[in-house]
Amino acid sequence: MADFQTSTQRAKWVFTPQKLEERYKVANQRAVQFLEKCGTTQVEVDASGLLTYPTDKADARDHADKKLKPLSVDEERFMRAFYEAKVQEVCSAFEFPHKIQATALQYFKRFYLQWSVMQHHPKEIMLTCVYAACKIEENHVSAEEIGKGIKQDHHIILKYEMAVLQSLEFDLIVFAPYRAMEGFISNMEEFLQARDDEIQKLENLLKGATAEADKVMLTDAPLLFPPGQLALAALRIANGVLGVVDFDRYLENIVSQPNSEHTTSDLSKLLDDIESLVKNYKYPSEKDMKHINRKLKSCLGHSSSHDESKKREKRSKHKSHRSSNDAADGAPIG
Repeated sequence: MADFQTSTQRAKWVFTPQKLEERYKVANQRAVQFLEKCGTTQVEVDASGLLTYPTDKADARDHADKKLKPLSVDEERFMRAFYEAKVQEVCSAFEFPHKIQATALQYFKRFYLQWSVMQHHPKEIMLTCVYAACKIEENHVSAEEIGKGIKQDHHIILKYEMAVLQSLEFDLIVFAPYRAMEGFISNMEEFLQARDDEIQKLENLLKGATAEADKVMLTDAPLLFPPGQLALAALRIANGVLGVVDFDRYLENIVSQPNSEHTTSDLSKLLDDIESLVKNYKYPSEKDMKHINRKLKSCLGHSSSHDESKKREKRSKHKSHRSSNDAADGAPIG
């Protein structure tokens, strides 16, 4: 059985807050440089995963200074937050297990440690991450089924698959907090010497903690903390409402185990930090997204004549199929 302690997730995909922020800044600055030199940030992808970067244009700098404004690091954060929530919506619509949702979110988060949203539109990457998560978690849903279910072209999902896998460095095993929460609940049964009524309360605690873990997964916490700590944080938040267990005493029990790496105060501080991320989580407003989308389209929309032809085709379809397009605009991926 796979073990988090020896995993690539622990070795390569858990960061300090400073390192994580630096990764976001570097990805953003790289896209800004393309915009200044080339007049666009779009990186083209073919089905084999081959990437085509923007090429320099002599007048690009003047053109960028006059018209094209890059997204800031904070605007990119809002764009990622919007589409991470869409990952959960899509997984919920398909009734996928929480493990698939968590894996897709981790893939999405990791992808945008390597890239700016100005280089690859998150709407397309999000769908590919859901599809890749289904494959790795052996939930056999085709790209066609996903595309049809949310009224999107499944060829886009397949086109980005190799690019996503390469950006993940083929580290596809993801450890999520949900299984760890189940383990802690079983441990709590022994800790409380639970009887039938207490077992039911613990089941309610697990249900509440699962909802809290969904919130935790939308923050940066999965890139900052191991899944066991995410699980404990979700359980503690839910327990604060339900009052099933004396959580401080339970933490003392955990750290008293021979293999514990933390004191009670250390562990409590880590859980406080996770809870703080949840409390301070910001989701973009509709006004925010309209502004960011306008900027993003201008960054992506000048990459090639192919993009321009797609726009003309879309305008033509809009004129002849206005009502059907209006319905598609309401699709859950936004």
